[in-house]
Amino acid sequence: MATLNEKQIEFLENPYVGVVTTLRPDGSPQSTVVWVDVVDGVPSFNTARGRVKSRDLEADPRASLVVVDPGNAYKWVALDGRAELTEEGADAQIDKLAKKYLDADEYPFRNPAETRVSVRILPDRVSSDGLDG
Repeated sequence: MATLNEKQIEFLENPYVGVVTTLRPDGSPQSTVVWVDVVDGVPSFNTARGRVKSRDLEADPRASLVVVDPGNAYKWVALDGRAELTEEGADAQIDKLAKKYLDADEYPFRNPAETRVSVRILPDRVSSDGLDG
């Protein structure tokens, strides 16, 4: 497993959205904008059971994530690896992400019919650019 360095983790702690790409059952890519978290040095995002991302990852755990600084397209972190899904801590994580991205204490779009899922991407490869300046 590859690891994120300190500058990459610091970059991902900014409220920049990421784009995660999963694989559909036919093998074609499916990309979605996500809120990004870092838990114990591992990049993570949150979704709900039954959504395309969770269905795709349950069938094929391969995923990629790219996060670009919205003020400088030459400053970014990209990674790919295998996803792990868990419901444990997912409700707390979506509230943490709502604070980071919306400055809201709780996720305002919570649907009681949904089960939240935390997705960690264990990276095989990590690359970045523009983090030195």
